[in-house]
Amino acid sequence: MAELLSIPRQALHQEVTVRLRQRIVEGQIAPGAKLNERELSELLQVSRTPLREAIKTLASEGLVELLPNRGAVAAQLSQQDVIDTFEVIAGLEGQSGELAAQRIGDAELAEIRALHFEMLAAFTRRDLSTYYRLNATIHERINAAARNPVLTRTYRTVNARLQALRFRSNFDERKWAQAVDEHEQMVALLARRDGAGMRALLVQHLNNKRDTVLELLQRGAVPMAKVSA
Repeated sequence: MAELLSIPRQALHQEVTVRLRQRIVEGQIAPGAKLNERELSELLQVSRTPLREAIKTLASEGLVELLPNRGAVAAQLSQQDVIDTFEVIAGLEGQSGELAAQRIGDAELAEIRALHFEMLAAFTRRDLSTYYRLNATIHERINAAARNPVLTRTYRTVNARLQALRFRSNFDERKWAQAVDEHEQMVALLARRDGAGMRALLVQHLNNKRDTVLELLQRGAVPMAKVSA
């Protein structure tokens, strides 16, 4: 990653943020783990200044927590946090889907369809990293097609807290395949401009994600934050 050293400061900050975000989302930095600045600086081959800027950005997104006397740690949600946050994101995604079906243009639909085919290819290869990136982009494109900036800002804020858990929800092979089938239905519903169908499907899609994540938490497959008495 020596090429990072020659990147202008602002671009360097953005690149470090992207790489650090990916490590957290994909579980290379476990929930609740401390972000060791020295180790991360060596790993990413950057000074601590852009690294600290990246950590602050991810803290604003909800992926990192800044704790007194502990420094920065990867965010860790309790079971109730998961339930509450998925309840909100399901409503936001449902509304995005309904509005998108009413407002989407042909070019936007064609782009989502192309991304979907790329995502299917990644699923066939079981390339979860690429699959998740494409999957997240599809959800973002649906949200953008709703043409509601307030909805988009709210969606991004809430969804940022769930990125790592949404990634892990695909660890279950059967439920991963189910999610792919649901994405097939999304494309078809958008093409038919079926707003009610899109709302119902996206709410169900997010509820299925929630249930998968809760199962992982209960099995101890994902670290869970302790709730203070």
